[in-house]
Amino acid sequence: MYKNLNKVEKILNDFYNNYDEDSRLVRDKAHKVEYITTTKYIEKYLKIGDRILEIGAGTGRYSLNYAEKGYRVDAVELVKKNLDILKSKITDKININVIQGNCVDLNMYVNNTFDITLVLGPLYHLYDDENINKAISEALRVTKKGGKIFLAYITDDAVVLSYGLRKGNMKKLKLLCDDNWNVKKIPEEIFSTYKVDNFTKLIDEFNVKRLETIATDGISANMQDYINKLDEEEFKIYLDYHLKNCMRKDLIGYSNHILEIVEKK
Repeated sequence: MYKNLNKVEKILNDFYNNYDEDSRLVRDKAHKVEYITTTKYIEKYLKIGDRILEIGAGTGRYSLNYAEKGYRVDAVELVKKNLDILKSKITDKININVIQGNCVDLNMYVNNTFDITLVLGPLYHLYDDENINKAISEALRVTKKGGKIFLAYITDDAVVLSYGLRKGNMKKLKLLCDDNWNVKKIPEEIFSTYKVDNFTKLIDEFNVKRLETIATDGISANMQDYINKLDEEEFKIYLDYHLKNCMRKDLIGYSNHILEIVEKK
């Protein structure tokens, strides 16, 4: 089971009880970039009739979107507030099964069940190697051979830009990092982050084929004041730039969120 489950669950419930997760991906132009990019790449691999699992579904922004499009969706969420919001949006017209649970124990599902498995939030809140490896292993276990797993994570360098520079916390940030500026994984700090190379090495330990690495929001989070001032035509132009450059290896490190797409062998 999840190490220190009660402690971590309390920290996350306290955080999300005071945070508007439901609007995060749609609250303004800058935040929409992550959602637009992620759905673009999910739909690149999604096929008619695929069964979808979202682990750490939040308030259901992705799960409900695909359930409304006719896919059979299962959604697992730990935080009660998020789960309640998700459930409140379910109608009789969609096929979605919602379960309160955590990413390191998916014993409610048998092996090789899903075609598409979305892990778009849990890695933000895992703080030790055992649980990180267990969460990825569980996602792989319940995915069919040849199925696609979408793993999102937050970058160390985005923390330097956003928390350190933009918010003026470089002295505190230095205390939260090791000598190589790897951000320490501390539950009380809420978010767990990775360098791109370190996450790549982690994924290569599993029996998967890496398909694509995507900077889902690119520079959007750290340039949000400028992006939100764009008119609709300018925003479309910016999106065109972003979507055509979000796979560039020389740019992805400073994205707040990275999406690693892998195939189960």
